[in-house]
Amino acid sequence: MSIRLTDLTLGYDRHPAVHHLNGCFEAGSLTAIIGPNGAGKSTLLKGIKGMLPVLSGGVALEGVDRAAIAYLPQQAELDQDFPISVLDVVMLGHWRGVGMFGAMGAGHRGHALDALAAVGLEGFERRPIGSLSVGQRQRVLFARVLLEDAPVILLDEPFAAIDARTTADLLALVGCWHGEGRTVIAVLHDFDQVRRHFPRALLLAREVIAWDETERVLSADNLLKARAMSEAWDEDAAICARGAA
Repeated sequence: MSIRLTDLTLGYDRHPAVHHLNGCFEAGSLTAIIGPNGAGKSTLLKGIKGMLPVLSGGVALEGVDRAAIAYLPQQAELDQDFPISVLDVVMLGHWRGVGMFGAMGAGHRGHALDALAAVGLEGFERRPIGSLSVGQRQRVLFARVLLEDAPVILLDEPFAAIDARTTADLLALVGCWHGEGRTVIAVLHDFDQVRRHFPRALLLAREVIAWDETERVLSADNLLKARAMSEAWDEDAAICARGAA
């Protein structure tokens, strides 16, 4: 369940958003990805999940295939007006097990209701997803991830714009996943949150600035270097050719 990056470059229209990344998310590790806006944090998660083409290098998944990776996107990427119930959203977590056209029975429904209860939303199953608060919607998405029962979990800004109680409840769930030996990777912005709950961190500024134990990564020198690199970015720069033949 480890994920190894080897000279990995990801981007859009051959222009890299992150480039020449090397390192490994060890099996069972709990890692926060941090860095300035535009540093490539979300891009890296999408690359691991296989949602973006690899421009060069590679992502090696050891002990797991991409279909078994759970991915929770940013809330801004979700269609909150789609007419679907809370229960139907959570039931999507069964797709990996039954397939898109597989039949779901009472057992599947029961597991979905259990997942809703686990995130504090017992009795919400018939509500339209669009009627919920931001925090409640995030609880629903965590319930869906619970059903996926994945060995690797990718979370993109999972605690953005939600209340403190919901954040605490969901952080506890992340801690449980880590305790179960799952590999969990989360894009975060709150450094205090990272220090308290994530033993490892990857500091990105389109390149790896530091990837180690959290306290070592969050040094003043590393943060200063990341800021300096972000201020020097040129969005119109030529296609990266480093490492090309």
